Amino acid sequence: MASSSSPFRIVSNDPPSAAVAAKPAWLKVRFFGGPNYQDLKRIMRTLGLHTVCESARCPNMGECWEHRTATFMILGNICTRACGFCAVPSGRPLGPPEEDEPERVAEAVEAMALRYAVVTSVNRDDQPDGGAHVFAGTIEAIRRRVPGCKVEVLIPDFRGVWSALEAVIAARPDVLNHNIETVPRLSRHVRSAARYDRSLELIERSARAGMVTKSGMMLGLGEEREEVLGTMRDLAARGVHILTIGQYLQPTPGHLPVARFVPPEEFAEYQRAGLDMGFRHVESGPLVRSSYHAFDQERAARSSAQ
Repeated sequence: MASSSSPFRIVSNDPPSAAVAAKPAWLKVRFFGGPNYQDLKRIMRTLGLHTVCESARCPNMGECWEHRTATFMILGNICTRACGFCAVPSGRPLGPPEEDEPERVAEAVEAMALRYAVVTSVNRDDQPDGGAHVFAGTIEAIRRRVPGCKVEVLIPDFRGVWSALEAVIAARPDVLNHNIETVPRLSRHVRSAARYDRSLELIERSARAGMVTKSGMMLGLGEEREEVLGTMRDLAARGVHILTIGQYLQPTPGHLPVARFVPPEEFAEYQRAGLDMGFRHVESGPLVRSSYHAFDQERAARSSAQ
């Protein structure tokens, strides 16, 4: 437990009170809907592509799209898992992955004149390789079409099928991201089909293969200070280079409730703690998401490694 002088507030596991329903001022964002936003929306719809920005209802979508950055979501828009925190629709996918999707993503990257592309996906547990070959194909297609564009992938755990992970690693993304999401005690509750130890093994295997690795956590689900720090130490020990920490926001009333809103100064404390643990870069704040300022995160991590 934290001492009374600690900047962290310990929370209980009791159901959240009605007070947490009102977002504090630091979570209010201005919506951007200018010409860049509209242009990106047109590109995505014309090419039949999905973004996690839209599907996960990201609060930063307006800002990012207006700055011509977006996170592509491949393998369709239906996830085979139903995690308690995620707004992406879940159910049975309508068909196999679309094999021309990598080329369409590459076309969008070219149209957007991107220097840094982020690609994630739904879970496709209906596929033997979880869709890993589409990840690999997307990395390769972007590099063919837009030489010099860096590619970050945010991948699922592929159910621990390590040959699938190896297929993604073989395509050599510039950053390989897999989110731990929460602390061990809450992991099964938050990520019903995932396993905390399996996520750590995926990250460790990726780091051993020479990848620049990244992972992320959400706060405000009922975790305690020492649990957060313990998870951070677990990630550091497995070779994570870049860590993101942000506030969980309930996307609909049917999703997990917010236990509390974590204040900005507490996120700053976790950032300092993470740097002391040896992470190359820690992005920690209420509105931080895995792909928010991803280009800057990768650049900062590489700079600190030199």
